[in-house]
Amino acid sequence: MKNRYIVPVLIGAGILLILYSCGGGIPKRATAVTNFDSAKYLGKWYEIARLDHKWERGLDNVTAEYTLNEDKTIKVDNKGYDLKKGKWEQSIGKAKFVGKENIGMLKVSFFGPFYSGYNVIAIGEDYKYALVAGESLKYMWILSREKTIPENIKTEFLKKAQEIGYKTSDLVWVKQDN
Repeated sequence: MKNRYIVPVLIGAGILLILYSCGGGIPKRATAVTNFDSAKYLGKWYEIARLDHKWERGLDNVTAEYTLNEDKTIKVDNKGYDLKKGKWEQSIGKAKFVGKENIGMLKVSFFGPFYSGYNVIAIGEDYKYALVAGESLKYMWILSREKTIPENIKTEFLKKAQEIGYKTSDLVWVKQDN
């Protein structure tokens, strides 16, 4: 009698796994940048602030470097210094566009077939600053081409994040002193 439930449960689990691995979500009130130019976005970014999560917890001097792969995906090379361990940590993954390449809506993977949303929701002039939303209100980053960000850009990004529903008081302000 119990055996008849195994197949439907396995099928349901498989469907959930497939849906989860697709990734690429965006918070309800967020909108990805249109007229996005991935060539301008490539290069090194400094993490100014983030909503903390287990993969970056305890890291400072965090950077992300984006380069184009031969298959048109984007190589994601994240580095940060773990003060407690006294060493640099690095994660390499890949990102690809969810839809059109001129919309800043991507999905990124560091773990095989599992992807998560990476959405550029605000971009500064000349691609010097970026506000990035994850697939939910648990993930958000403020990035800059420099180790600091002007106060007016910071204020603009924080206001936009709050309008979307982010709890900006929980942001970790990353030290960029190395």
